[in-house]
Amino acid sequence: MIKQTISILAACLLAVACSSGAQEDPREPSSETPELATGAPEFTGISHWLNSDPLTMQQLRGKVVLVEFWTFDCINCIHVMPYVKQWHQTYQDRGLVVVGVHTPEYPEEGNAANVRAAIQRFGIRYPVAQDNGYKTWNAYGNRFWPAVYLIDRDGKVVYRHYGEGAYDVTEARIRQLLAKP
Repeated sequence: MIKQTISILAACLLAVACSSGAQEDPREPSSETPELATGAPEFTGISHWLNSDPLTMQQLRGKVVLVEFWTFDCINCIHVMPYVKQWHQTYQDRGLVVVGVHTPEYPEEGNAANVRAAIQRFGIRYPVAQDNGYKTWNAYGNRFWPAVYLIDRDGKVVYRHYGEGAYDVTEARIRQLLAKP
């Protein structure tokens, strides 16, 4: 009886941990919570830039930037990818810059040839920074794949979302940031 109860509790905890809202930050950065609207960290420790020359946050000042932490074998990352690609395609001419930060979970995901092949396989056209040493990941204090951070034109992190879902909320925030001069 105790083993069965423990098994049921473990299954419930796993289900809650894997749900799409379980990893959302309840203290989402906004103008109402200025302590969380911090300057976006620079891209650091990047071993390769793919689809782009190296970028810096300073270069991107004046643009709205979406930084997505992902890795190519993560099923959740694969589920989010069509949305990120669509946002890039739809809003790049209006000032949105999408930067994928590929941070490997497994050793084979750190191989540059494997990352290049994944970028081609998935049809990713936006810049991808290969962060094998977790330097940019750590600079953001990130803990999840996938994770999306929006940076306003002043270089401040103003929104973040972990995991899948909230696509309509994220897109609304993109449009809101692009509408501000």
